[in-house]
Amino acid sequence: MSAMSLSALIEQVAQRLEEAGVAFGHGTQSAFDEAVWLVLWRLGLPLDTELDEVSQQTVTPEQQAQVHDLINERIATRKPAAYLTREAWLQGVSFYIDERAIVPRSLIAEVLADGTIDAWLSDQTTRVLDLCTGNGSLAVLAALAWPEVQVTGADISDDALAVATINVERHNLQERVTLVHSDGLQHLPGLFDLILCNPPYVCKASMDTLPAEYRAEPVLALAGGTDGMDFVRQLFKDAPSRMTEHAVMVLEIGNEVAHFVAAFPELEVAWLDTSAGDDQVLLITREALLSL
Repeated sequence: MSAMSLSALIEQVAQRLEEAGVAFGHGTQSAFDEAVWLVLWRLGLPLDTELDEVSQQTVTPEQQAQVHDLINERIATRKPAAYLTREAWLQGVSFYIDERAIVPRSLIAEVLADGTIDAWLSDQTTRVLDLCTGNGSLAVLAALAWPEVQVTGADISDDALAVATINVERHNLQERVTLVHSDGLQHLPGLFDLILCNPPYVCKASMDTLPAEYRAEPVLALAGGTDGMDFVRQLFKDAPSRMTEHAVMVLEIGNEVAHFVAAFPELEVAWLDTSAGDDQVLLITREALLSL
């Protein structure tokens, strides 16, 4: 094996990933993007490195071997790349992640960052709940977006909460983000001004056909029953009693819009624009929930 340029190695890795038929969607959307991520990470280069500036950098045979060992693991295990690197990025913010929690990728992060939901909030918005917090990424992003609020991150999984604790401490938010073990809203008696929730919403038919990368994640964080709406039905029943008068809920339902509309045909909601379209994340007022 002889020395080669960084760009040549990335192309080589991208081809290997493409030929192996690995699935993407955990922070990358293509073989090339994932090749860039894994090569830069394995070589110890910043992930925001401008490729043009380092494309001709020489990669030694030993470094190439290290990269290909990582790619071998990615292909053989079908684990998402984030589980191999122990890091995921959401809205430019770095988070620790491992197999105890779902890889953070919620579209809710976009509406937190771009101010989409600010019109529904006010200076009275002081208590925020991130339900099904997973690794705590949305709780952290909410605390970073609104320095004046107190955030509660809740999850039924103690494993996920252990990962979330790492991220709360990583961003020095221990005084503003509290983590709570709760089955839905069961152990959350307080009132909240804003509820964020990326629940388990994948329907059974979709669960049965998920690529291996998704099956490497905790099933508890994905499976939502026959139509994907089991958790959401209970949430909508319980939520009004945990919401202040003018509170709103931001909910992600991903590709299950047809099942959502079928389950709640009369519910008045506001669909929010995201990079994945305008039918994956919605906003609901407490008043609308009371009408169910």
